[in-house]
Amino acid sequence: MNAAARLLIDAGNSRIKWSLIADDGAAPGGAFEHERADATDTAVPEWSALPKPLDAWISNVAGDAVARRIDRLIDARWPGLPRTTIRAQARQCGVTNCYEEPSALGSDRWAGLIGARAAFPGENLLIATFGTATTLEALCADGTFTGGLIAPGWSLMMHSLGTHTAQLPTLNADSARRALDTARSAFATDTRTALSSGCLLAQAGLIERAWQDLRADWQADVRLVLGGGAASEIAGVLRVPHTRHDSLVLSGLALIAREPAACTLS
Repeated sequence: MNAAARLLIDAGNSRIKWSLIADDGAAPGGAFEHERADATDTAVPEWSALPKPLDAWISNVAGDAVARRIDRLIDARWPGLPRTTIRAQARQCGVTNCYEEPSALGSDRWAGLIGARAAFPGENLLIATFGTATTLEALCADGTFTGGLIAPGWSLMMHSLGTHTAQLPTLNADSARRALDTARSAFATDTRTALSSGCLLAQAGLIERAWQDLRADWQADVRLVLGGGAASEIAGVLRVPHTRHDSLVLSGLALIAREPAACTLS
C-alpha cells in the first residue's frame, strides 16, 4: 500500500468500523465494539500490521467519550497522526444538503449520502440504514438530499418493549435471529418469536411505505439501497426491490478526504 493511504473511521452508536484506503483502491478494514466502562484498551490489534497512513478521517455520532477513545487508539499506534472529524456541509462532493441547519445532519448520514451518490450516479435513491436507529434518506438524481426519516432500529424496538413491559422478554438481535430461525409463520406461537417478527415487520413496513410515497411524490423510479447490521433480516421480509450496500459511510469518507476543499472542515 502506498504512502497516500488514509485511515477512515465510522463510529456509530453500536460499533466502530474502519478502513485503510489507498489511491490504488486497496482497502483492508474491520470493526470493533465500543469499550466497556471498565475497559482500558489502548490498541486495535488489526492496526499493528498496517503502514502509517497519511491522515485519519472520522465520522463520529457516538459522542465525546468515543471521540476520546478514537484519539487514544490512533495516538497509541501513530502518535500525532493528523485527523479530521467531518461534519455535514451545505454542499460537498456533488451532494446538496436541504436540512434547515445543514450541520445538524448526522455526519454518518452525510457521508453515506456522498457514498451513495458516487455508487449510483444519476439515480433517485432512498437509502435505508439499519443500526441503533433506522434512518432513511431521500436523494434526488441531481444530488439533492431532500430530507429523511429516523425511527428506532430493530434491536432498539425490541429492547424498548422488553424494558417497558412487565411480561415481555428483552431481546437482542442475536436472540431474535435464533427465534426467527425456528418460526413457521409471521404469526408466532411463542412470545420471543412474536416480538422478533413484529418488530421486524414494523421495520419493513416503514421502508415499503417510505419507498412507495417517495416514488409517488417524485413521479419517478427510486432505487432502494439497504445497509447496516439488521439489513439481512429486514431484506428477507421486504416485498419491494432493493440493493444492498454496506460501506456507504466509509466510501463517502474516502471521497470527502480526496476533495480539495476538505481542508476547510473542522
